[in-house]
Order: sequence, then structure tokens, then C-alpha cells
Amino acid sequence: MRKSTLCFLSCLYFANPLHAQNYPDRPIRVIVPFAAGSGTDVLARIVTEELRSTMGASFVIDNRAGASGQIAAELVAKANPDGYTLFLSTNTPHSANPFLFRKLNYDPVRDFSAVSRMIYYVFILVVNPNQSVKTVPELIAYIKANPGKTSYAFGNSTGQVNGAYFVSAAKLDSLPVPYKSTPPAMTDLIGGRIDWMFVDAAASQGHVKAGRLRAIALMGDHPSDTMPDLPPVGATVPGFDTVPWAGMFAPARTPKHIIGKLNAEIVKAIEKPAIGQRLIDAGLQPAPSTPAQLDQFVKQQLGAWGKKIKDAGIQPE
Repeated sequence: MRKSTLCFLSCLYFANPLHAQNYPDRPIRVIVPFAAGSGTDVLARIVTEELRSTMGASFVIDNRAGASGQIAAELVAKANPDGYTLFLSTNTPHSANPFLFRKLNYDPVRDFSAVSRMIYYVFILVVNPNQSVKTVPELIAYIKANPGKTSYAFGNSTGQVNGAYFVSAAKLDSLPVPYKSTPPAMTDLIGGRIDWMFVDAAASQGHVKAGRLRAIALMGDHPSDTMPDLPPVGATVPGFDTVPWAGMFAPARTPKHIIGKLNAEIVKAIEKPAIGQRLIDAGLQPAPSTPAQLDQFVKQQLGAWGKKIKDAGIQPE
């Protein structure tokens, strides 16, 4: 048989929707850009646990923290587009990094195929409970009384951008301290080496419930039904309107029938009442979407995060 004929038949085989019935037939690796114990890691484990059951496949969580999610993003961008390497990305690699760094070795739009948005994060403002600070005005007063002597931690772009915006908008002098991920940042906050931080509820709620951290406000401009007891930071310092989010992606050029199957299974998992409630209990707001909706959302969020980073006065590295 001629080589050209073989290539033609091969293309027909992989383009045939019936071939989706054979996917997956080996373990699927899900790259997570933050450490174990982070909110993104919590999300990955809740959803893939359900997918293991519904898809009859093994899912391997691969935590690749560091460089503000760039390590993970580059790894997936260069991976084989066969559906066996996925990227549980967030607004850090996909929305903020293009404005936080002068050069990226990946493109958040061209290098990935959108599968489904999954959740919105709930972020809170926390302090060490040994401090007397219990409200946002008290935190502002404490920082102003100690110019240049306080610091805030961040392990992702949401903590970085909103921390910098808080300092800029309230005219404060507090030093930023970067971490590879939120768990080690919280460890230093608990140990008294850092004074405050914005952190996702999914990663921090265990520490808050145990009294190791004190939550003083919700990161946002408006109250939330998710955490009705916490006042919004925006009631004191307006402008906390960025949307922290997470979604599943595959390398660019992943076959459409694989993207379609993954989307259907992920949406079905998130919309299952028991799974949805687990996400809500973890401080994650379910928000599944179609691939096209996620693709459009990514483009819209690039503009929103670019403006917020400029407003926060952050210069790209």
C-alpha cells in the first residue's frame, strides 16, 4: 500500500468520532501548577476522583509548582496532544503571567486547547491570630503604624496582584514576599514571619477552623452567600473585582473528539450534586463551561487582569 494512502487512512481513523470510544486506554496525567494542599490541588483531586469512576481511567496528579505556574504551563504546551496530558490551569498562568513577566515561553491562547472552566475561587484576607487585628480598618491602621516593618505573602497571582493593589489603594508601606505556592506561605504566616495575605479558602479553611489563622474579610467588593459572616474588603478599600478561576486545558491540536469527551465528563462530574457540594464545602464555586465558552473567557480575562495589574502598580519581571 502506498505511503500516501496509509497516511490518509490514518487521518480518517483518528478523525473518526468512533475512535473516542477507545479513549482513554491508559493513565491520564493532570499537571497542577501549584503544590499539594493548594486550592488547585484540592480541586484536581475532587474532580479526578469522580472521573476515575465515570471514565474507568486512572488519573495521576502531577504537582509542578514554581515560577508562578510557568513550569507547568511550558510542560503541557510542549506535551503530545493526545489527551493523556492535561493542564488544570488558573488565572495565574492564563490571565496574569503575560503581564507579570516580560517574557513567557508559552502563549496562553495559542498553545492550549480549552476543555472546560471548572470553578471560581473564593479568596479571603487572613492574619496571624496572635495579632490584635480583627478587621480591615484595624489591619490598615496596624500597617500604617509600622511603615516598612510588615510584610504580606503570596503563592499565586491572585494573592500577589490583590495584595499589591491593597497596598497601593490604601497607601500602605508593606513588603511583598513571594512563595512557590500558598501552603508554605501560610506556614510562615502561622509562624509569625509574615503579617497578612490573601489566600484561597480551599487551601486555608483548615487553618482558619483550627484557629491557626484569622480570616478578617472576603476578597471582593460585595458580600457573598458562600461566606456571609465575612465582610468584603471592598467595603473599606474598593476595587477587588478580579475573578480568580480554574479550568482544564489540553495541549493545542488535541483532537476535537477527545476535547468533547473530556468536557462532557468534567461537566457531568461538577454538576453532580454530591461533587458540587464537596467543591462548595471546600470554598470552590462550581462554574463549568463549554470549550468555546472557556476559550472566550480566557481572552476576556487577559484584558481584565492586565488592567488590574497596571492599577496595582506591578512592573513585569
